[in-house]
Amino acid sequence: MTSLRIGIIVGEASGDILGADLIKAIKARVPGAQFEGVGGPLMLEQGFHSLCEMDRLAVMGLVEPLKRLPELLRIRRLVKSHMLAWQPDIVIGIDSPDFNLNIEKFLRQRGIKTLHYVSPSVWAWRQGRVKTIAKAVDHMLTLFPFEEAFYRQHSVPVTCVGHPLADQIPLEDQRDAARAELDVSGEHPVLAILPGSRSGEVGQLMVPFLETAQWLCRAHPGIEFLIPAANAARKQQILDIIASRSQDLPVRVVLGQSRKVMAAADAVLMASGTTSLEALLLQRPMVVAYRFGKWSFKILSRLIKTPHFSLPNLLAQRALVPELLQDEVCAEVIGPLLLEQLNNANHRETLLAEFRDIHQGLARRASDRAAEVVLSLCGPIDA
Repeated sequence: MTSLRIGIIVGEASGDILGADLIKAIKARVPGAQFEGVGGPLMLEQGFHSLCEMDRLAVMGLVEPLKRLPELLRIRRLVKSHMLAWQPDIVIGIDSPDFNLNIEKFLRQRGIKTLHYVSPSVWAWRQGRVKTIAKAVDHMLTLFPFEEAFYRQHSVPVTCVGHPLADQIPLEDQRDAARAELDVSGEHPVLAILPGSRSGEVGQLMVPFLETAQWLCRAHPGIEFLIPAANAARKQQILDIIASRSQDLPVRVVLGQSRKVMAAADAVLMASGTTSLEALLLQRPMVVAYRFGKWSFKILSRLIKTPHFSLPNLLAQRALVPELLQDEVCAEVIGPLLLEQLNNANHRETLLAEFRDIHQGLARRASDRAAEVVLSLCGPIDA
């Protein structure tokens, strides 16, 4: 093989992080490797060629993607035709299973090796999808050990690589350094509020999160709030919602820096997602919340087969942190739970010890292990 060609398809920010780290790990072994497909800004910094903007794939729920269906189908056709013409040695779909598995199955049937990185929540709902996955991929890379066990039970080739965040985030507490960089005094308790990275998430969660902040100001005078916005558009959306609610709150909205904001905080209120894992790795008590569109939730609530949805609870296989859905996402429910996270020192000490144990179990050199699996599937390579 004279030139290694790798297709990668990513649909959101968390996948862009994984994709960029994977590209770095592969290039360290095969400097001349080429990467094309759909990727985000971090992947582009690594020399990745993207066929379209990654954000065009970032949709949520079951009903909401229908509004964007024509565009999504057009992008899918573009990716399929490009990969057939380019003939990569392997195509890697990172997360975004509803978009990627169809492409992976199509390409695998035409003789191109395929790998999926980040398991869909097939162990939690729609378990029959594992049959589709078995037809679509030559190998599955999972981030968490409980996922690997599920695929082994269904005879799908799988490797648990751990999570890159567990490799990147140190076990030592980063609070003092984060507060210094963000100019946070630490004289008062600090709550980080993360309403999500997508417009729909912010629209669903920002108002009840602000109402919770008001509730906490009354119950815990002096508390301060930091809100990291995923990008400039989300920052403006958050500022507009704050202005429309006429909130007189000690709140600061910053662009990006979500990890630094969580590290500076005493506790975190957040949308469910990868950031809940970051909060765990940063050893921050948290309350995790999520709201779906009305019809999406009606469909999903009938299909889910797991008692938990937040990553800390899934990893612990029990209710380690409070998690709330739909109508539970309101100030009267969230407020007391956050007070418990802030004020109960014994609970906090026990919780953080469990967080550290999980952290150590996930630190497995994820990107290096993922790169090794990818290259083993590609066969002999001339570096």
